[in-house]
Amino acid sequence: MPAAFGGRSCGAGADDSAREDGVKISGSYTLPLPPERTYQMMQDPEVLARAIPGCEGLEKTGEGEYRMKMQMALASLSGAFEGRVRITDQTPSLSFRLVVEGAGRIGFVKGEGLLKLRAADGGTEVSYEGEAQVGGTIAAVGQRLIDGTAKMMIKKFFEKFAEAAS
Repeated sequence: MPAAFGGRSCGAGADDSAREDGVKISGSYTLPLPPERTYQMMQDPEVLARAIPGCEGLEKTGEGEYRMKMQMALASLSGAFEGRVRITDQTPSLSFRLVVEGAGRIGFVKGEGLLKLRAADGGTEVSYEGEAQVGGTIAAVGQRLIDGTAKMMIKKFFEKFAEAAS
């Protein structure tokens, strides 16, 4: 299977720096805010910068576009990443698509996901579904560790987002 579809190169002479793995993510999280306020806060670069794990800066560069700097750690690898975040396909208070691309010394990350908001239990249930690819040295740590780290980062994002909301 080609690397672009989540396959791995292996065997003698395989170059880990060219490795690329895909991660599918989905789930939901309930926030203690109405959908309108949740949506507004998810468009606010200051709130997002505080909520994104490892984010060191999020600068608006255009309508729904941001430049981001972040530190990322995975197993024994860590490093700075620079990239961009775009918010597209917006339906205010209901849904939007998040597109992320970043690269650094230890590899790259790119992905996109659809976030849907709905009123639930006096707050907002945010459901998400998406896919991300990681490549370069960072992909060498293995799919299970990458999956676990992605889930942990999403959980931390929502926890920090909920803190920012209160």
